Amino acid sequence: MPVVSAEAVVPVDPATAFAVSQTTGAVRRRWDRFISEQHFLDGADAAARDVRTFTRQRFGFAMTSRYVSYTPPTNVGMVMESGPWFFERLGGGWRFTAVPEGTLAVWKYNFACRPAWLAPLAERIGERLLGYEIRRRLAGFVRGCSDPEVLAAVRR
Repeated sequence: MPVVSAEAVVPVDPATAFAVSQTTGAVRRRWDRFISEQHFLDGADAAARDVRTFTRQRFGFAMTSRYVSYTPPTNVGMVMESGPWFFERLGGGWRFTAVPEGTLAVWKYNFACRPAWLAPLAERIGERLLGYEIRRRLAGFVRGCSDPEVLAAVRR
């Protein structure tokens, strides 16, 4: 199963970095250009283990995912429950570790494509495309961790 990852150091402590990563609504869209829409499902109003979310990506692809781990301020993990037809499976995890400069954020995703006959080619393409999107998204997160409006929102 292919794995794509990206990492960056942000100039805030792990608790703040984790909080930025879990923002929602307009605050989230300030730094996360990957998402055009995202909300909790099943009446949930905050992230937690087993909470489900709906996410629409900027190109229109949508998925329902579920938090499989939620351990502030160190890590969060999710799995796709339903999503774009070409993903057989998709899971991701974000880790936040204190370093002298602030926090090392490591984002890692694994996936498998379908149909099986197309998967070898689709997964090679997916590694490039998803890798690009993850790096771009993480760059937005780095900007978010320095954005006064985002930081003010997570400190409220």
